Amino acid sequence: MKQALIDTDILSMFFHGDPNVVARFDTYATLHGTINTTIITYYEIVSGLKHRGAQKQMAAFLEFAAQNNIVPLTEASVMLSADLYAALRARGMPIDDIDLLIAGVALASGWTLVTHNRKHFDRIEGLQVEDWSAP
Repeated sequence: MKQALIDTDILSMFFHGDPNVVARFDTYATLHGTINTTIITYYEIVSGLKHRGAQKQMAAFLEFAAQNNIVPLTEASVMLSADLYAALRARGMPIDDIDLLIAGVALASGWTLVTHNRKHFDRIEGLQVEDWSAP
């Protein structure tokens, strides 16, 4: 199993106990030790939990984050994201900046992006995508 970067929707499914996602997390963590996600996903999860006032879930997420790998944006990943933005806009198929930034991190790292949002991420040439929620 190749190194992977976990997108926000899959991480949310993990915290909601989706059995397929939990099983894949367990297998991945056994093989690689830690889970990789981006600072963008960190922001999306934290902002959503703060908005809902979900203190218990916030504590669980912060503990998870402390034990795993929160990947920052880099100049290289942002340049890749900007290239993706330009290419997709030129083809008339733009996607959200947040998704582009996450894809740039995955590409810069050479990792598979694990997401349930295939509709957006499958548009990106060269990006390996998996959906761990599928049986």
